[in-house]
Amino acid sequence: MPIPVFALMLGVFCVGTAEVAISGLLPNVATDLAVTVPSAGLLVTGYALGVTVIGPMVTLLTTRVPRKPLVLGLMAVFVAGNLAAVIAPGYGLLMAARVLTATSHGTFVALAFYLAVLISPPDRKGSAMAKISLGFNLANALGSPLGTFVGQRFGWRSTFAVIALVAIATVVLIALFLHPPA
Repeated sequence: MPIPVFALMLGVFCVGTAEVAISGLLPNVATDLAVTVPSAGLLVTGYALGVTVIGPMVTLLTTRVPRKPLVLGLMAVFVAGNLAAVIAPGYGLLMAARVLTATSHGTFVALAFYLAVLISPPDRKGSAMAKISLGFNLANALGSPLGTFVGQRFGWRSTFAVIALVAIATVVLIALFLHPPA
C-alpha cells in the first residue's frame, strides 16, 4: 500500500476510533466525572452532532483551502481535541473536547477519499477508496475494542492519549509523503 494512502487510511482509523471507542468506557467516564452513565452517553451524541451539524459547515468554509494544508489542519484540530479530552477536568470540558474533535471528522474523511483517488493511478483508484473505507472498518473491529481495553486497563483518558499519538503519526506521514498534484 502506498504510504500516502496508508496515512490517509490511518487518519480515518483515528477519527473512526475516536467516535466509537468511548462507548465501551462510559461507566469509567461516568464514575470518574461523577455523572450518570446516561449523561456520559451524551458524549457519543455530542460527537455525532459535531460531525453532522458542524462538519458540513467546516467543509463549506474550507472549499478554497489547498488540500494538503487542509488535511493537515483538520488532523491538527483532531489531535488538539483528543489532547483536550485527556486533560479535561470535568464533564463540560470533555464534551467541548469531543465536539471540537468531531468538527474535523466529516471533512477529513471526505478529503481522505478525494486525495486517495487523486494520487492513485487510474487502475488503482477503486483500491485506494477501499483502503480508506478499511480505516473505518478497522476502527470498529479493532480500534473500539482496543480503545476500551486500554481505557479500562489504564484509565479512560489513556484511550484519548493513544488516539492523539496515532493521529500525530498520521500528521507526520501526511506531511512527509502526501504530494497531491496542484
